[in-house]
Amino acid sequence: MSAVSDNPLLDFTDLTHFDRITPADVEPAIRHLLDTASTTLATLEAADTPATWDDFVIPMTEATEHLGRAWGVVGHMHSVMDTPQWRAAYNDLLPEISGFYAELGQNEALYGKYRALHDSAEYANLSPVRQRIIDHELRDFRLSGAELPEAQKPRFKAISEEQSALGAKFSENLLDATNAFAEWVTDEAELAGLPEDEVAAARAAAEKEDRPGWKFTLQAPSYVPVMQYADSARLREVMYRANGTRASEHGKPEWDNGPIIGRLLALAAEEAKMLGYASYAELSLVPKMADSPEHALSFLRELGVKAKPYAERDLAELKAFAAKELGIAELNPWDMGYASEKLRQARYAFSENEVRQYFPEPRVLDGLFGVIESLYGVQLRHDTAPVWDPSVKVLRIERTGQLIGQLYLDLHARDTKRGGAWMDSARNRQRSGSRLLTPVAYVVCNFSPPVGDKPATLTHDDVVTLFHEFGHALHHLLTEVDEVAVSGIHGVEWDAVELPSQFMENFCWEWDVLSGMSAHVNTGEPLPRELFDKMLAARHFQSGMQMVRQLEFSLFDLRLYHEVDATQPVPIDTVLSLLEDVRKEVAVTKTPAWHRFPLSFAHIFAGGYSAGYYSYKWAEVLSADAFAAFEEAGEGRGSLLDAATGQRFWREILAVGGSRPALESFIAFRGREPQVDALLRHSGMLEAA
Repeated sequence: MSAVSDNPLLDFTDLTHFDRITPADVEPAIRHLLDTASTTLATLEAADTPATWDDFVIPMTEATEHLGRAWGVVGHMHSVMDTPQWRAAYNDLLPEISGFYAELGQNEALYGKYRALHDSAEYANLSPVRQRIIDHELRDFRLSGAELPEAQKPRFKAISEEQSALGAKFSENLLDATNAFAEWVTDEAELAGLPEDEVAAARAAAEKEDRPGWKFTLQAPSYVPVMQYADSARLREVMYRANGTRASEHGKPEWDNGPIIGRLLALAAEEAKMLGYASYAELSLVPKMADSPEHALSFLRELGVKAKPYAERDLAELKAFAAKELGIAELNPWDMGYASEKLRQARYAFSENEVRQYFPEPRVLDGLFGVIESLYGVQLRHDTAPVWDPSVKVLRIERTGQLIGQLYLDLHARDTKRGGAWMDSARNRQRSGSRLLTPVAYVVCNFSPPVGDKPATLTHDDVVTLFHEFGHALHHLLTEVDEVAVSGIHGVEWDAVELPSQFMENFCWEWDVLSGMSAHVNTGEPLPRELFDKMLAARHFQSGMQMVRQLEFSLFDLRLYHEVDATQPVPIDTVLSLLEDVRKEVAVTKTPAWHRFPLSFAHIFAGGYSAGYYSYKWAEVLSADAFAAFEEAGEGRGSLLDAATGQRFWREILAVGGSRPALESFIAFRGREPQVDALLRHSGMLEAA
């Protein structure tokens, strides 16, 4: 598209024109916004621009707001519609975007204006929220290299640009390697054990390519059921091996993430050293709640000491069951999910697939909306707006008829969508003059799409995932802060940002919630209480093994960015050796030497969790303790959907966003500092505390 005036990426009057935007719009729109922002920043740098909130901070914020929103759309499309055209449009402009923000972070004149404002008489008269924003800006300028000698700034900028490019390439390699694999089954006997829905989906996938038999892929809706239900050990092993060697030296050389990891570690270490930190982990933790890498490592290891005995017991029970009941004398890694599901069924007399039939997607969404409406007194309505795929839903949140925010919901797996589930901001709440811009969010999942005339059904794990991502979305949408820098999820410490999301997961284990959001996909019958009681009894099933697995990921991440000598690109063997060392400390299961888990660990190499994966466990302590307030309020009432406690949670946690330290927000809600007991209780490990 040649003309800037009619470029849909530049229309910020309302929701994004996803029906009109094409990859060809990206280059002219982003270049225009880069030029506009640069011109404004040049004016703000000038000596005659006063270092005041109104004359400097407000235009400084506005200078990058439209650029951030437009580039956010491009990044979103790169994640959910990763066609060759969108990939090229994203990657072509990524170096310029990275370079712009790197230069902005190093701009000594702008940094000086913030310092001058901080040292001025005006600072003392600003609200605590605005003072916090200025303090954060000063910190972020320092971490972006603003205080570096001029001679070092080009190198620091180059590091930032290369990190962005490598992160994008890591994700693309993983997606391409995932999509490239297919296991074609022509012998119907190999389908034994698989649920009918999964067999039908595999058959539909084969028919789509005009081939006989059944097609299985590494996308989660196809891969997970095979590992959980397929009686064929051969099929499970083939799928496990393919999944475990994605984007590695075992596949196409151009998709090998090993060299990317080595280079990313070297760049992170160089960045940290330039800023005066001993490791990238030290640098990463500056804006987080944990005081130091040692603090976070100590926290993880304490949990490991409590969890490992439970994990060892879980594994011993599984091995005994597999040998006696399944004839599996030696439990291979591709047998773990299968044997675990069989043990679950034997012990609790239900299967995940049986539960799944009670959670058709429309009913689950209605139930989720009901929880949100009960807790916060808001209303969720379906909305109409342009979308990037016909399956995407648009929602609006209102309170007494007043629009609070809007949400895009993209639930189903597609070949062009990266794996996993996430929430991202599409627009931040902000006040511009007399006009209030309401926030907008994306919630993206990779659930199984509907097959035939039936609605899609969700596993209970899917339901938990949906609640989790909606927790993030509510944190963004229910903010009452008008300053962009600390509105919603912005400015919240990274190791506290999972509090609202993990908090929401707990409601998925409450009878009054689940019973109200269930209806058998064939009969319409609600979830039987007997089946729920079995699910509840099984809640802590293998919780020890689950916890040490998360601790393994967290310790590996933190130690990788804190202990490994990355003065040069790190060989993948060094990375794998460290992982093996971590496994000796906390893991109870054996992973094959050929497995290449780090090469698909996108969270810490392409997802912003570098030296921060421990945040999930850290925030789980906060979220479990916060949920305990609802348990206390609902004691004896039969329901935890207590509106008064919900309003307090909104007021003290969700509404304030990053406008004050997360610990202050938690104490304001709970009346005290967080305690680990609730997490241990929810994990069935309180007796070990």
